[in-house]
Amino acid sequence: MRALAVLLFVLLFAAPWAPARADETPADLPAAERQAIQSVIQDQMKAFRADDAPAAFAYASPGIQGMFGDAGRFMAMVRTGYPMVYRPREARFGALVEVDGQLVQKVRVVGPDGRPALALYIMQRETDGTWKIDGCQLTEDDAVGA
Repeated sequence: MRALAVLLFVLLFAAPWAPARADETPADLPAAERQAIQSVIQDQMKAFRADDAPAAFAYASPGIQGMFGDAGRFMAMVRTGYPMVYRPREARFGALVEVDGQLVQKVRVVGPDGRPALALYIMQRETDGTWKIDGCQLTEDDAVGA
């Protein structure tokens, strides 16, 4: 996961992000799967808004859950480190792209302070077919307010 985070960082600052294009979406991923990915992210954001730590933690991948150990620690990290995801004023889905063999859902968010950001959600498909969030990287995104 560290290698993917470094790759995402390099990609973010090596080239400007244009508006989402349909050809960025993996062609073989059915629309229902794309919707399932967006639903997981939306549902986790709803859990954050409700301060429902167990529900928010349930949308994280087993690897992320293992890193934090329990829902309380996970929620504390999100609250302090990811306020734009924890309490977004606005969230708009962008392209779903493949990076280093993993699906990454772009979400443009506006934080509680009014600052825009681009949240890059790394998605992981579980053996039971469900999708989990395997990480989130925030970066500045000037296009949100425009």
